[in-house]
Amino acid sequence: MRIISGKFKGRRLSAPKNLPVRPTTDMAKESLFNIINNLYYFDGITVLDLFAGTGNISYEFASRGTQDIYAVDAHFACVKYINQTNKDLNTNINTFKSDVYKFLEKTPLKADVIFADPPYDFEEGQFLKIADIIFDRQILNEDGVLIIEHSKHTDLSQHKKHSYDKRYGGNVFSFFENATEEDNIYID
Repeated sequence: MRIISGKFKGRRLSAPKNLPVRPTTDMAKESLFNIINNLYYFDGITVLDLFAGTGNISYEFASRGTQDIYAVDAHFACVKYINQTNKDLNTNINTFKSDVYKFLEKTPLKADVIFADPPYDFEEGQFLKIADIIFDRQILNEDGVLIIEHSKHTDLSQHKKHSYDKRYGGNVFSFFENATEEDNIYID
């Protein structure tokens, strides 16, 4: 795994082989960050990285200057690896060892970008539950975006806050926003 842009551009990170992870590919990650780069100034946002795994996405945000990054994963070794890498890179990633659903039910955090990369074998309802909790609890800031990574065999477009999908090989990023066309009311 490598960091593709920012002050740590080109830096290779080697996660322990025993971690239960599937890091986002460099090609997909580069495309994702090109989209995010057109939406936000990285140094002015708060990021919540759910099912953080190796911290791959969190390091990309940190490399681009994001200061408020929160990484959540239930696996102790993943959190330990993120903490060690955070220390080595001297970044400001805050980690939480927690079940993501329990974390979302209790967190007081609000974020501009929420990225979730749950296991691809989740059932559709498990993916949608992430979006439901985030929007019900208003964890996403008004102009924020929720991005859920999943396989091409999963379709999340029926969620009322779904905006669009971007596909990269077998990976799909589903984007969700607070305002959708259905939510907009036009007055003459």
